[in-house]
Amino acid sequence: MRIQKKRIKEVAAENNYVPNPIAVNLRSKKSATIAVIVPRISNSFFARILAGIEDEAQRQGMQIITYNSNESLEREKQIATLLSSGFVDGIMVAFSEETQQKRDFVHLLNLSVLGIPLVLFDRTQLEIPVDKIGIDDEQSIYNATEYLIKKGVTKIALASSIQDLEIGRLRIEGYKQAIKNENDILIVGSLNEEILRVQVKKILLEEEVEALICTDFESTMMCYRLSYECKIDIPQELKLIGFLNEQIASLLAPSISYIEQFPEEMGKKGFQLLLDRIRKPSINGDFKEERISTELIHLESTRFNTDCTYKSVIVL
Repeated sequence: MRIQKKRIKEVAAENNYVPNPIAVNLRSKKSATIAVIVPRISNSFFARILAGIEDEAQRQGMQIITYNSNESLEREKQIATLLSSGFVDGIMVAFSEETQQKRDFVHLLNLSVLGIPLVLFDRTQLEIPVDKIGIDDEQSIYNATEYLIKKGVTKIALASSIQDLEIGRLRIEGYKQAIKNENDILIVGSLNEEILRVQVKKILLEEEVEALICTDFESTMMCYRLSYECKIDIPQELKLIGFLNEQIASLLAPSISYIEQFPEEMGKKGFQLLLDRIRKPSINGDFKEERISTELIHLESTRFNTDCTYKSVIVL
């Protein structure tokens, strides 16, 4: 038997054979594979989360299978049904906009009931007993608004294209908490691009706001573009803070200050949460909910005349 095993190894080495991780783990009934469901794979934020998951999975000798729900509840249900067969060891999911809007998440709850380890990431606002990881959406906007107030900015507006999602509502609430005086609150928001465009243009031209805080990528880029079209100087006439990534924010002219969410870190920590749950199934609902600290990265759009440099970092 020893000679046979030795010969098999020699042949494998001669042919550059790499063991199939699924086959290797059949005896332990583990596939060494996890599934990741993202709402929109073309979104750079989710792409960065996937990169973090992939890095950590490779380090642990595991594989990932990625599914794109394309913000569709029906597609998400189809994926959940496929994964309910148990051919993966665990699942990470950022649920779709439609799932949250319709409050229909039985398909995700069923995965948990079946005993399949599940971690919600980024979009964590569903009342289901699973592990979760995201950022403190309310606090991130609260601190950004508070920073502007302390700098003496008095007329601060907020723009959002995700106000109907829970993360959008939380970010809006953070803004409201920082403003405090209800009469000073100025919010525009719509899922419809054209409606939001009209709203933003109106507050820029008629309300003469001093600063705009945007809750998401789409509203950030729209406000930036409309400021240019309305010939409003950033940062002299308007301060702007949004949700972007460094690659985009720093290439714009002027560059845009943004809230860094550290998606790669979210992916890595989310994977570790899932791995811990795979190794140690929940007992008496001992689920974890972790938060990634964000940073407000100051570029040119929040430069004040008294500033000596263009860039600084505030931990939120």
